[in-house]
Amino acid sequence: MAVRHRLIKKSPDEVWKILSDVEQYGDWVVGTSRAELDEGLWPELGAVLRYELKIGPLTLHNQTVVRRSEPPTVLELEANSGPLGTARIAMELRPWGEQTLIILDEHPLRGAGGALHNSLLDAAQHVRSRAMLARLARLCEEDEGLSRTTTGQPRPRTA
Repeated sequence: MAVRHRLIKKSPDEVWKILSDVEQYGDWVVGTSRAELDEGLWPELGAVLRYELKIGPLTLHNQTVVRRSEPPTVLELEANSGPLGTARIAMELRPWGEQTLIILDEHPLRGAGGALHNSLLDAAQHVRSRAMLARLARLCEEDEGLSRTTTGQPRPRTA
């Protein structure tokens, strides 16, 4: 099981805004591309997101379902990676002064991922979770002051 945390220099409402944006999902979830809403309204309970996940030379066609949504403090997802099984991804957003302490708890639920779960895979998941939280923090902290040029115009997004 991979449990990581990160202090983000924005309020829970501001962090939730990024988590709620389908178009930015691939910007903070490591390896994800082509995310699109399949069912419901993201991130409401039962909403489904479809996307591609690239792992080395493999491309998996996955979906993630919202299992619990309590804006702006709790978002729990179930990611389905087909033959690899499913995983629970729980994010808790705690106010920390004017900032947010986000706690990410990710672990396999069903299928091969759960059956083959071991300390090596757990270590790899910690690395991925750390990168994911860093990306999320960067997106959240790119506010008006950081993402605009001195003329007030939006800066082009960098890859």
